[in-house]
Amino acid sequence: MTLFRDGLDAAVHKAFTRPAPKSAGAQMRYLVKQLGSTRAVAQMLRISQRTVERYVKGQIKRPRPHLAARLEREVKARWQPQIRAKARQKAATTGGIVIDTRARLGYTAPIGSTDQDRIRHLTVALPPRHAARLFDAKEQGASDARLQAIAAEALKEVYFQDGGRRAGQLEEVRFTDIEHLEFDL
Repeated sequence: MTLFRDGLDAAVHKAFTRPAPKSAGAQMRYLVKQLGSTRAVAQMLRISQRTVERYVKGQIKRPRPHLAARLEREVKARWQPQIRAKARQKAATTGGIVIDTRARLGYTAPIGSTDQDRIRHLTVALPPRHAARLFDAKEQGASDARLQAIAAEALKEVYFQDGGRRAGQLEEVRFTDIEHLEFDL
């Protein structure tokens, strides 16, 4: 499951100015326009070229669930690339990103402090540099575990250490048992 990767995608999708195509035919036509041929779309979706042509002409209306999911994912990945880039740029330079999570958070701290992990519900605005790190790592193909570690580092600095004003000896923050995770720009 790619919780962090999907969460970052969902945050960027909120910036879209127009809704992505909903029907299978419209989605197929969009992909054909983007990729330039029905053959390229067929290879990407792992279906026959003739099937793609039938969706484009409206001869087939409803795809099977697995194809519908792939189709929607591929359309959203290509939809409004300039809007997506502007939203990421704004988050990475001026706006930052808000993380809303309900998860078990634990940390490594010096002896004598309470480092017991527990379920916490946090809504924290992360500064632009942390948003930039998250988006850069995602674009470079980082695993969900790496994105999770970057988010935990950001929470350590912003929430637990309050920018250096407290918990200076805190060494590491860990995310486990994530019940809810949402990002907002």
